[in-house]
Amino acid sequence: MVIFFVIVFIVYFLTNFYLWFKGHRALSGEGFSTTWYTVVFLVLASTFIAGKILEHSYTNLFSDILNVIGGFWMGFMLYGFLIWLSADILFLLQKPFHLIPDAAIPKVRLWLFAGVTVTTVVLIITGFINAVSPVTTRYDLDVDKKFANGKDSMHLVAVSDIHLGSIIRRRSMKHLSEMISREKPEMVLFLGDLIDGSIGPVLRDDLLSHLTLPALPYGQYAITGNHEFMGDLKKSIPYIESKGIRVLSDVVIRLDNGVQIVGRTDRTVMQGNGKGRASLDSLLAQTDTSAPVILLDHQPYELSALAGTGVDLQMSGHTHNGQMWPLTIVTNKMFELSHGYKKFGDTHVIVSSGFGIWGPRMRIGTRPEILSITLKGRSE
Repeated sequence: MVIFFVIVFIVYFLTNFYLWFKGHRALSGEGFSTTWYTVVFLVLASTFIAGKILEHSYTNLFSDILNVIGGFWMGFMLYGFLIWLSADILFLLQKPFHLIPDAAIPKVRLWLFAGVTVTTVVLIITGFINAVSPVTTRYDLDVDKKFANGKDSMHLVAVSDIHLGSIIRRRSMKHLSEMISREKPEMVLFLGDLIDGSIGPVLRDDLLSHLTLPALPYGQYAITGNHEFMGDLKKSIPYIESKGIRVLSDVVIRLDNGVQIVGRTDRTVMQGNGKGRASLDSLLAQTDTSAPVILLDHQPYELSALAGTGVDLQMSGHTHNGQMWPLTIVTNKMFELSHGYKKFGDTHVIVSSGFGIWGPRMRIGTRPEILSITLKGRSE
């Protein structure tokens, strides 16, 4: 974990240095003073790190503001880096042909600086609007098994990656409550990363209390995600369960309609105390595979292995579908299914892009969502 954070810090530093250098050279090349530019740049570049440090040690409104600004700065870093890098490549390609006279290069760099800044700000605004406009994605899935209560269907809502904390707060919870209530579900499932990391910002304003759901005949359940392990798990789980949400950690429960919910502890636990988590085989050995089986696993790994297991539906999150293009390309390469629906054998698999965000409150090329799922069983 220490090595990971060192690598992240180095990448963060080098990216910021590259962006600072491009702007400094563009401004100084045309004779502009760069003092204020450097000061503003350093302040903005430090907000994300300062916000995270304060969030863990002394959470307050100021740390929330730093986290919001720092998140947007990360978006600026991503798109600023990509655009400047593309411009540098084009500069190199034109050199042998002298398409741009040497005397004009300083002015071109200044215009590029202005263009990159404006374009990135527009992307941030667009991404923010997209991030606060979640959609409901609906699925009707057939299960070749019978429900125990005589009904032939069940309606549930699943939500992944809310990331409650300094950025996702009360207004988002109220919006989520309205979206879920409109679906009139019989059960609600939270697919991990309900809490962003530090529990401090959540407890400070009791954020989960603003999630108000309708009566749920089959209750509400959650599993852990990797971000719950980044914070204080001993505080996070009791807090979540105090709101009537049962956290399923490597357990199997059976509902009154015969549906079995298998909730897996997030695979991050294997990086901690070495105890790992229960194997899928050991959990499925506790189920009756002649009845419907729903598997909840935050990170969508080893999906092909689900074929022939008797699992009817697996739901996951974690990927955010990349959250911001071109990171979607990365997640598509990393996972067999990084977003959406696919069937592996007789097992339906859905990977949600998540309701919240991590880092920048932005989404480019992806949409935040909740899942509204109708399971239709065999009626005869």
